[in-house]
Amino acid sequence: MRVMAIDYGPRSIGVALCDELQLTSRPLTTIRRERMKISDVVTRICALAEENDAGALVVGLPLNMDGSHGKAAAQVERLIGDLRRRLSIPIISVDERLTSYEADRLLREMGVGERERRARSDEYAAMIILQDYLDALSRRKSAPEEPETPSPQSLD
Repeated sequence: MRVMAIDYGPRSIGVALCDELQLTSRPLTTIRRERMKISDVVTRICALAEENDAGALVVGLPLNMDGSHGKAAAQVERLIGDLRRRLSIPIISVDERLTSYEADRLLREMGVGERERRARSDEYAAMIILQDYLDALSRRKSAPEEPETPSPQSLD
């Protein structure tokens, strides 16, 4: 199953997609928000999910550095609500703190110029969000199950 991820921002939305084995993620596109209403954004995200046969959608939640929810997180939570009304696939929100910084660093390391970094940083942030999610899934799947601890009642 493919998983799609988005990094939602006020001017643009980065979109990334993983392979069917959920091993690697790649940038897909950037949706430019100039004059787009939120309903148009939702329609575009839904179309991309359908076109790419996404079985789940991961949405970066921009928490404050202290972990609290601010204005940006509230906007993303409203977007998630709108997407849930339109999509029948699971929608998972994940902490996206510092992913934009990581995306910029990655693009700099790749030798990408400033203009292209600005144009593509959101889709690379979405790729990082998605890869972090996939890595966490993989760790959970490969972690040994902990044996059940007997309750005091079962020791009688």
